[in-house]
Amino acid sequence: MAVLDDLSGFEFEDVMEDVFRNLGYENVRQADRTADEGRDVIMEEVVDGTRRAIIVECKHTGTVGRPVVQKLHSAIATFDFDGPKRGMVVTTGRFTNPAREYADRLQQNDDPHPIELLDGEDLREIADEIGLDLYNGRIEILCDETLRPHDPAADVDAPVIEAFRDVENIEAVDLPEPHSSVTFRPVVAVTADTNAVFETSVGVIHRINDRTRFVAHAERGQPQVVDEDVATLVTENLHATVDLDAEQFGEVFDDVEERRFGQTQTEYKEWAVERLQQHHTTTVTYTGDNNVTYNKTCEPNRSDISVQSIEPVYLPEVRHTTDLQEYTYPYEYYAAGPSRVTAEDGIHRCVHCDTSGGDETYTYCSNCGAIACSSHIKTERLEGEPICTGCAVTERFALKTKYFYDEENLEAFSEEYADMPLHEKAMENKWLAGGSVVATVLLVVGLLVIGGII
Repeated sequence: MAVLDDLSGFEFEDVMEDVFRNLGYENVRQADRTADEGRDVIMEEVVDGTRRAIIVECKHTGTVGRPVVQKLHSAIATFDFDGPKRGMVVTTGRFTNPAREYADRLQQNDDPHPIELLDGEDLREIADEIGLDLYNGRIEILCDETLRPHDPAADVDAPVIEAFRDVENIEAVDLPEPHSSVTFRPVVAVTADTNAVFETSVGVIHRINDRTRFVAHAERGQPQVVDEDVATLVTENLHATVDLDAEQFGEVFDDVEERRFGQTQTEYKEWAVERLQQHHTTTVTYTGDNNVTYNKTCEPNRSDISVQSIEPVYLPEVRHTTDLQEYTYPYEYYAAGPSRVTAEDGIHRCVHCDTSGGDETYTYCSNCGAIACSSHIKTERLEGEPICTGCAVTERFALKTKYFYDEENLEAFSEEYADMPLHEKAMENKWLAGGSVVATVLLVVGLLVIGGII
């Protein structure tokens, strides 16, 4: 705990607020620093269905004596809370014998406001218990839990096979095994309450009573709030996490990467408070006593926002790449067991244009490996199979362009076409021949002219 010795008293309170939150206490917040009346941190716990308030005195000193414990006992008695209350004194140093005797006597006498004492050694044990380490005087997040990177009941490449299933002209059995990688990305799920009342001479003009929950990427740099569907994936699966065992997952994926949390608990808490301040700031229009209309910007104070929990977890980002002849198709998603949110779908995207999405029909070109939309797929004339416009060899026969896999197929069809009777040549241009009798006659005459017959 040597690092704690370098903290200011306020910084020590920040650390303890994070520690208590990680221990599972609820509604953890700090008292007003200008006049805390002996109360540095206030929080709540539920024991046997009863909610109880806990008033914490943080002492960043070498020794804590009996007067500190007595002062806290008085502060508990005057604290406004509808329910049972108890106290706690936390120090980086140690307690004197009179201080411990006083706290023990409260317990033995079944005092309605007992006080628990935690010294520096207790803090070290707590830090080990909740998996936290001290980093630059604050709590660094050390997390070893992750959402499941794959469905244990299916093959790891099952999502890729499923994505290819509605691509025409290719079967799952023909697909090569994709290269698979997983990146464990740190995220934090933040739950916070905002309670604020805004009044003027005419009374209350605006209230905020809101509980907000959001998820943010927690790597280096400024935290970024994830999309709503990703946030839902995280929050709905927090109860089903597994240990992040890189060696074990290395047996399933070709590559495994684990990223580190970029900031401390305190920094994420401060960022969340600032974000909620901005989110809840609004301009309210009201009419004063003089019947004049006023505009007032209502911005909640930092003390109006209480961060209830910061839950760290790793979010697996899985990436598969499938090589099909000349092309590579990426498929990337965030995973939580069988559930996933697609981040990139390179399978349902035409290689020749920007067309993408599930509403389009995509077809595989076995000639070059391209997956193309309906505008860039044609039927190969000689073999009757799909071919993309990017690799096709073309030539016009009468009034219509034909598509071929290669020059050899083109030459073979040219010879076949030369030997066709006129009515069969006409049928090679069905889009004209089927229009009308006049169009058909004109087409046949055109073919006769081209053939030098008339």
